[in-house]
Amino acid sequence: MVYVGLHQYTQAELLLKRSLAIVGKARGEDHPEVAQGLINLAGLYSKQGQYDRAEQLLKRALAIDEKTLGPNHPHVATVLGNLAALYKTTNRANEADTLEKRAAAIRAIKQ
Repeated sequence: MVYVGLHQYTQAELLLKRSLAIVGKARGEDHPEVAQGLINLAGLYSKQGQYDRAEQLLKRALAIDEKTLGPNHPHVATVLGNLAALYKTTNRANEADTLEKRAAAIRAIKQ
């Protein structure tokens, strides 16, 4: 993430992918730590304007978290928020609104 902050995206991508591979091998491809790695890599792609790649990764992270943590887990709400932000950036306000409402409902459950 330091490389992302320094706009050294090539180095950041290499390390994020390496980390993702290590965690996936050690914990399994459906582990929440893999989901977090996918979110980090999606953030990098988003910063670079690679929105399709970012969306794919966020959807995969969401699927992992829903499966392993449950559909009403706070981390699911966070991923939904990230995906909603991406949709807003790509002028998909209706889709973003749907995800934001779902995230808000999840957050309300946990309060």
